[in-house]
Amino acid sequence: MPDSVVQMFEAVPPALAWGLGGVAGTLIVATLIMLALPVLKPSGDWTELRHRIWSWWVIIALVVVAMAFGWVGVTVLFAAVAFIALREFLSLAPLRREDRLIVLWAYLTIPLSFGLIVLDQYGIYLVAIPVWFFLITPFLMALAGQTRAYLATVATITWGVIVCVYNLGAIPLLMRVPAEEAPAGAAGMVFLLLLATQANDVLQYCCGKLFGRHKILPTVSPNKTWEGFLGGWVLTAALIWFLAPVFTPLTPLHAALIAFVLPLAGFAGDVTMSAVKRDLGVKDTSRLIPGHGGVLDRIDSLTFTAPLYFHLLAYYALARY
Repeated sequence: MPDSVVQMFEAVPPALAWGLGGVAGTLIVATLIMLALPVLKPSGDWTELRHRIWSWWVIIALVVVAMAFGWVGVTVLFAAVAFIALREFLSLAPLRREDRLIVLWAYLTIPLSFGLIVLDQYGIYLVAIPVWFFLITPFLMALAGQTRAYLATVATITWGVIVCVYNLGAIPLLMRVPAEEAPAGAAGMVFLLLLATQANDVLQYCCGKLFGRHKILPTVSPNKTWEGFLGGWVLTAALIWFLAPVFTPLTPLHAALIAFVLPLAGFAGDVTMSAVKRDLGVKDTSRLIPGHGGVLDRIDSLTFTAPLYFHLLAYYALARY
């Protein structure tokens, strides 16, 4: 292995190394259980579980490598994620052939947005996508003389770009903030966001499977229950509050606030995307990730938690922003 790569991994803060080690340990245990289940219960079908766990190994490996390359690696990774997520969304959205120019404009927001992150233009980033994209998109459609389904198309394109591009941009943007007071640096703050968001999904699912009796949104997501939602919320909140001093400069009070609201945001992102898919008549946004569906299926919660987490950290803990 080249010395430069070794040095990058050696520079990882101890707290972050322990955190990543904990995730790897959890996956090892899950892998061993997955390998044992066909022996213990040969009549069961464990194909989806096997695909899910192997996919998690790939996902974690990509995140670790990206973090090893610092803000550049994380920016490249999430620019690629944003592109795939937006592509999945636009491929399912009820768009027309004459909307191709607007679709191209939507894709151009990816280099524009992540380019601003590379240039560390936080203030412009906040305005460029949510405000100017919102204004320019309907103007371009008007110039093209497109009036049929005008409002519906503007709303669809705008929503897709905000969710798939702008919201995800909060993650590499967090890697660029001054993080001298953060015990594990900016990467540690990003790690806590990713860990808490995915843990919330898993814990809500597990609590729902074990204790779920009362459906919470039967017409939107029939498998979700009040027991799963509340159990996942409490456990994830406890995880965030416990780990916040390790990875963030938040005070206990501010950590408690983030612990309270972040699982709610994750749940909101999950059920919102479920409503979108139900409206479009699909179960998954694609089959790119075995056992998980598409990229957008995997990051639906993250599209809501990332901007909330970033802005709360910026307000309470990061003086420059």
